[in-house]
Amino acid sequence: MGTKFSYFSRNDIIQKMSTDSYDLAIIGGGITGAGIALDAVLRGMKVALVEMQDFASGTSSRSTKLVHGGLRYLKQMHVGLVAEVGKERAIVYENGPHVTTPEWMLLPIYKEGTFGKIATSFGLRVYDYLAGVKRTERRKMLSREEVIEKEPLLKRDGLLGGGYYVEYRTDDARLTIEVLKKAFEKGADIINYVKVEELMYDHNRVNGFKCKNRLTNETFQIQAKTVVNAAGPWVDSIRELDQSKKNKRLQLTKGVHIVIDQSKFPLKQAVYFDTPDGRMVFAIPRDGKTYVGTTDTFYEGDPVATKTEVADKNYLLRAIHFMFPELTFRLEDVESSWAGVRPLIYEEGKDPSEISRKDEIWESESGLISIAGGKLTGYRKMAENIVNLVVKKQAQHGKSFGPCLTKQTPISGGDLGGSERLPSFISETGREGRNFGFTQDEGERLSKIYGSNAPLVFQYGQQYEQEKTDLSPFVYARLMYAIEHEMIAHPSDFFIRRTGALYFHIDWVRKWKDPVIRFMADRYNWTEEETIQYKRELEEELTYAARAIDE
Repeated sequence: MGTKFSYFSRNDIIQKMSTDSYDLAIIGGGITGAGIALDAVLRGMKVALVEMQDFASGTSSRSTKLVHGGLRYLKQMHVGLVAEVGKERAIVYENGPHVTTPEWMLLPIYKEGTFGKIATSFGLRVYDYLAGVKRTERRKMLSREEVIEKEPLLKRDGLLGGGYYVEYRTDDARLTIEVLKKAFEKGADIINYVKVEELMYDHNRVNGFKCKNRLTNETFQIQAKTVVNAAGPWVDSIRELDQSKKNKRLQLTKGVHIVIDQSKFPLKQAVYFDTPDGRMVFAIPRDGKTYVGTTDTFYEGDPVATKTEVADKNYLLRAIHFMFPELTFRLEDVESSWAGVRPLIYEEGKDPSEISRKDEIWESESGLISIAGGKLTGYRKMAENIVNLVVKKQAQHGKSFGPCLTKQTPISGGDLGGSERLPSFISETGREGRNFGFTQDEGERLSKIYGSNAPLVFQYGQQYEQEKTDLSPFVYARLMYAIEHEMIAHPSDFFIRRTGALYFHIDWVRKWKDPVIRFMADRYNWTEEETIQYKRELEEELTYAARAIDE
């Protein structure tokens, strides 16, 4: 099969999955399933993972894109949660500094606001202590004048000052992909577009599942000693297959983010601010854009079909105009948006924002282990807890595995020698890109996106000259790397989850969508009907991102 995590290795992976027997089979290729796969394979387990859509296509590409410590959970007295996820931020950052970036966050304090001056100062100090924040990133309290200097667009009426602290901005989908690639590199068998249709049992104990390759409609079976259900918003669907959806259940809540060009919303500084109805949202500058979110409303529909509605956009626009009153943009100025659902644990009588984000693990009578809730930040610790449970279960049958190793294991692309090496790595490796036909700027961008995998991406610049394509060298290199090392199957996999372009560079998608589709159609031998179908799917994604839908 080779070491490439390639679209063209799919048949080999499926053949292996259908004939081997595994210690652990994971349902779900979001960040939770990815983390479990990496932890388990590093301990010596034989691991299989299936995802019914593309990797990270659910919640794990639709978050606020922050590996954050959950400051607001301190206000709700979730002290343990803050301590745990706060410490995890630094681990996630060090293991993949190319996909996670420290971001100073401004918390403006207003006379009638959610956070008072004394409470904010105390809260941030406790936050620093609980999260083990390093000295250079510890909180600062700012005067009113200092807050205005940091972000002149902020509302000034009632402004008292502000807190200044560090969060970590990430590309959630790429983080997930890099974790999966590292698990694959270490020996896990991983596949997307494979849906679990039926669980299998031996003496009433789950020992695998029957599944369908959604690209070919062929079915096959995977056998495993332990099955973990990490299907995110679909966790209850898998529990229904197991007839074990009892007691606790999921409560899905929808979160929406909108993207506005910096020419319309020239935000200098990431801000965490109050909304008119007493919630808190983020406004974050990124790649020449400003994105704002999130909403928090109960959601009862199909998680696959989660869309931004006009009401969601208007809610966020009201929040922006409330906190940044000088801005005058309108609904049509929103360039792009995304909507996702959080798989939280149902709590009687609680509003969406009040429901705990803490993860929970439960095991059914058949032995199926399910995990739900939790935060992007805590994915590694959640995986450690799950795999510890699997190790304990399998020890009863005479199998032993090693300790958790993920604290010190860089994810794919993260082999840089630590976060402090990243700036010099980008500069040095970026210059090397010129030897492969890229500009200095393109070389540095590829180095930042792909980390220690950048030299591999550069190599596609050399073979570009032999290709008959209307792609640019930069687009060609990213696309070929995604095909041969990141298992994309559809154009939307590339434009949404491997590049994030649909959200932050929507005009780039419009420019390159037809050449990319033509290239993939030729490379994958799509029929004319398949090509039309995939093009239609991408154009629908473009429409939903740019326009939203009426309720």
